[in-house]
Amino acid sequence: MIGLLIVDDQSLIRAGFSALLGAEDDMRVLGQASNGVQALAQARALKPDIVLMDIRMPHGDGITAAAAITSDPTLAHTRIIMLTTFELDDYILDSIRAGASGFLVKDTEPEELIAAVRIVATGDSLLSPSVTRKLLAQVAATKPVQASRQPAAFDVLTEREREVLMLIGTGKSNAEIAEQLFITPLTAKTHVSRIIGKMGVRDRTGLVVIAYESGLITPGAQPAPQTPRRNLG
Repeated sequence: MIGLLIVDDQSLIRAGFSALLGAEDDMRVLGQASNGVQALAQARALKPDIVLMDIRMPHGDGITAAAAITSDPTLAHTRIIMLTTFELDDYILDSIRAGASGFLVKDTEPEELIAAVRIVATGDSLLSPSVTRKLLAQVAATKPVQASRQPAAFDVLTEREREVLMLIGTGKSNAEIAEQLFITPLTAKTHVSRIIGKMGVRDRTGLVVIAYESGLITPGAQPAPQTPRRNLG
């Protein structure tokens, strides 16, 4: 059962999301909040699996609340999907840096919202293609890429893990990574999990930002197709 906390300053939106998601057999709405301050308090009290967080709210915005939740060690399992009416670049990048695992606009179709909750609840992250493009463009604009100056932290990655990280940075799913590198989807998922652990981020969304901000890949770059190799996994 996926426990949910719905955060939005508009009561009708909270009620709508609660009714939609609460009707699913594998979801339960634990509580609601109308601002960021309440969201943090409710999250600490209810320990939800997923927080659906509005960004623009009075008395505590969603990004500040998301950062507080993701930095709280007692809420390590809680994951956040940001919801907004606006696909603004600053909001996207700030949301990811605050530790959000997904970013959706409020006019997302109901079935897409339900699917997003399930995806994030399994430990994956979710960004729509349009949001991903905006995120990467914003990263490129805010920090010039220095491809030859990769952080020493990348030294802990194997050659294969660097290949996987580059593909993550271009928005590839585990299935697409597996196909391009001629490995199984389970092996691809294992590589992703290990990279997340080594780089100290919450999920693959954080890896996208790292890949671009560090210069491991450059905006618009596409890793060259791989040829099959033995025993690389």
